[in-house]
Amino acid sequence: MSRLWRDQIQVFLAPGRLDWVRLKRGLKPVQTAKVTVFFEPVAGVPVWHTAVQQLERVLAEAAGTEVSVILSNHFLRYAALPPQNEIATPEEVKSYAEFRMREVYAERVDSWVLSISNWNPIDGAVCAAIPRDLLVQLEHMASSHGCKIKVIEPYLASVYDRWQVQLKGEKIYLAVIEAGRICIAITHHGKWQSIRNQRILHNAADDLLAALDQEVIWSGAKEAMEFVYLFAPEHPELTLPQESGWCIISLPAGKMTALAYYPSVPTHQSDLNQCPA
Repeated sequence: MSRLWRDQIQVFLAPGRLDWVRLKRGLKPVQTAKVTVFFEPVAGVPVWHTAVQQLERVLAEAAGTEVSVILSNHFLRYAALPPQNEIATPEEVKSYAEFRMREVYAERVDSWVLSISNWNPIDGAVCAAIPRDLLVQLEHMASSHGCKIKVIEPYLASVYDRWQVQLKGEKIYLAVIEAGRICIAITHHGKWQSIRNQRILHNAADDLLAALDQEVIWSGAKEAMEFVYLFAPEHPELTLPQESGWCIISLPAGKMTALAYYPSVPTHQSDLNQCPA
């Protein structure tokens, strides 16, 4: 079956929720279903295990579809790869990424698959680590149901790529917040500086403010007012105090809207676990 004429399933996979939409095949695919399922992760198994089980129920009724998956930042580990002029070949970039990840995460890297954004010796790149077992499970599950995986993408990377042209400033702070997790990416003059990916221990606003303040302390410089681009569809009312020295610029921005399968706050309880045509 031609990829052009496959129905599409687009998925956001997180520890406690599964968001998916189905698109009818064609030159201009038409959305025919949008579903959100909440569930409780099971103790004693990998944090992604229950989510994959939920996804398998979807694919079991969607044989032959093309599947795109965005993975929650809960499942990812990141590291910024600062510019290195002498690193140019793909092999050198891979070795550099492995070295940087091992510096931060030690032997845990051995059980991960590394994915590297487009490398630029002037600006650097980002490395994302995905559990190898998770990738194997997704690929096996898709194959067993006759589905074809189009892309598996980290949540941070998806948000950054979608609104990159709207991110302005010498120093850019991008915060992606989902249920239970904050991820902050920082660039300076277009160069990747750092990525912080942490659990929410208190509440999203307090933990975001504390993380941002820590980042500027480590960088050694803070303007009277700093700006942070924020994508937090599950926290639509999130604000920071006016006296904090931080100003939120909310995403989506411009004409680029959020993807239909990004997590969101349902407007009505009846929106949950439903398959409207």
